[in-house]
Amino acid sequence: MDFIYFFFVAFFLFAIGVGGVVLNRTNIVVVLMSLELALLSVSLNFIIFSACLGDLMGQIFAIFILIIAACESSVGLAIILVYFRVRGSIRIDQASLLKS
Repeated sequence: MDFIYFFFVAFFLFAIGVGGVVLNRTNIVVVLMSLELALLSVSLNFIIFSACLGDLMGQIFAIFILIIAACESSVGLAIILVYFRVRGSIRIDQASLLKS
């Protein structure tokens, strides 16, 4: 099979994810979504390499990555929800107010 197209898709998703984390400095929700997109592209790369090599270890790592990403997003969204209730905004610029 020709897996090169899947590598391009995974690289494109990773580039969008890293670009969203680096370029967006105001909205924490977009930063979390970009981080999830980068983790998804890494998981896709593990699955592609697993299919190319005929090994199941890449698929097992991909499942672990998805589990960790789901836990990270749920904890992150809970922290954002509490921060929004306290401050009334979820801008990263105002997050420095948390420092004592």
